Formats: sequence, structure tokens, C-alpha cells
Amino acid sequence: MKLATVEHEGAERTALVLDRGARLLLLDRAHHLTTGEHAPALATMQLIVEGGDPVRRTLDRLAEQAPEEAVAAASEVRWLSPLPRPVQIRDFGAFPGHFRNARARIEGIPADQVELPAIMLERPLYYFTNRLSVTGHDSDITWPAYSSVRDYELEFACVLGRGGTDITAADAPAHIFGYTVFNDFSARDTQLEEIATGLGLSKSKDFTDANVLGPWITTADEVGDPYKLTMTARVNGEEVSRGTTADMHHTFADMIVFASRSTRLHAGEVFGSGTVPTGCGLEHGRFLEPGDTVELEVSGLGILRNRVVS
Repeated sequence: MKLATVEHEGAERTALVLDRGARLLLLDRAHHLTTGEHAPALATMQLIVEGGDPVRRTLDRLAEQAPEEAVAAASEVRWLSPLPRPVQIRDFGAFPGHFRNARARIEGIPADQVELPAIMLERPLYYFTNRLSVTGHDSDITWPAYSSVRDYELEFACVLGRGGTDITAADAPAHIFGYTVFNDFSARDTQLEEIATGLGLSKSKDFTDANVLGPWITTADEVGDPYKLTMTARVNGEEVSRGTTADMHHTFADMIVFASRSTRLHAGEVFGSGTVPTGCGLEHGRFLEPGDTVELEVSGLGILRNRVVS
């Protein structure tokens, strides 16, 4: 099942994705047409995620009935982030190859000569990004005036469907509601200045619409094995990055276990995978220009497309 949030007729609505995104079943309208009642539990994606099995049964029923009067064409909607207001966003570094490639480019040495800190391989480390600066598929990304080195990052993310503290490795997969594509846009010139301070990332990641999720959330049962997916990036139609989720050193279960240590996690949190090897311009020495269109594709999760504007 693929679930989206869209703007339709001036209102934010949740939707079931049909025909690979060509059409959408507007959930509130479909429920009203089939029952004569409104369904507050379908009003937002956060409520759907929190709703558990009862909401899933409702979604299965609506998917089966799918009244045509509740279907909208993709051309009639504006895509929003499937979770317009995530409870939290943590971005992890699950792909060591990305860090080796990036450091090799910065330091001018072969990637196989880059030695990563042992802690990066021992623990699925993460940083918090701005959960209030999120946009969706087909949105223009206005680049901040303080940066001239524009970069994409090819990632995917899991959405938590259940919370908890000190979650075990055995239980962790059951906490995943679904998966989505994630573009963690980065102002690289600003980032290099910031990391030199040792204080971590700031305005290199924190600008309007820097975090892009979408085009929808694919539920975990439909994805199957999330560590056998192909990840591809294209700029203006030309393939520039290709990788696989099989290269993840830390799994999402690892991330859930680590992040939940002595900390309560909540339904609706987003965990980013980090960038797949070759998955950004920094690794190639090729960056984005105003007007460029970036497409990130993860097999089974869809294509996330955005244009960068000055």
C-alpha cells in the first residue's frame, strides 16, 4: 500500500496511491461515500500512522471499494511531504562508502586509503535535522543566498509506526510503518565551513524545504526486504548516481535499537539512511546549477523529483 498527502481543492488530504501515482483515492471522501460518515482517523498521515491495525483495516476496505467519485488525477493535486509535520527527523550514516568517497574527494586521496573512525562502524550515529522544513515531490527548492555549492543526497527513510524505549533488536522491525525516498539537500560550501568548527551541522542543512520526503510512504509489508533495493539519481534526465541498499552497514533495526536507548521514540518519527555511495555531487565533484531537476528513485518506493531554483 502506498499512502500520500496532497493538496486538493485548497485542502490537505491523505490519499491512497493508484496506478503508480497517476490517480489518488482521497481517503476522507472515499470513507464518507461508502459509510456516510467522516473518519477523523484518516484526516492526517500522522493519525494514520498512529492508528495501527484498526486504521489499516479501514484502508484495506477503502482500497477494495475505491469509489470512483473519490478518485482524483495526479494533475489535480499538489504533492506534499507524505508526513508534512514529522514528529522528529534523525539522519543516520548507514553507508560507510559514502563517507570514504566524500573524504577522498576532499583530501585528494584514493577512497581505499580513507580510514574512518571506529565509532562510525560500531554505532549508527545520527544528527537531528529540521523537521519543520519539509517539502514533497515536484516542489521547487529555493537555494539559500549564502551558498553557491548546491548538492543532492540520495537516501531513503523509514517511518516509525510505534514508539518505545530500549527497543530490542528482535522487536525493532515491527516498529516500522513504511519507507519513503529522502533527499537531504546540502549547501556544501557552508557545510565545509561548519564541520571545521567541530560543532556539527547548522545552516548547511537548515534552510527552507531542505528536507524532501516522498512521493509517498510505501508500507513495510509491500516493500519486503528493504536491503535489496536499487537507488538511482538523475539530474536533468541523466543518471549520475547508482547504488544499493545492500551496502548499508547499519540496518534500520540497528538504528531503532540505538536511538531508543534510554530515550522514548514516537510513532511518526523519520529515520534517514544516510547517503548511498556515489549518491551525491560531492563524491563526483559535480554540483547542481539553478534550474536543474533532480530525480531520486528507490526501487519499489517511487521517484522523488525536485527542481533547484536560485
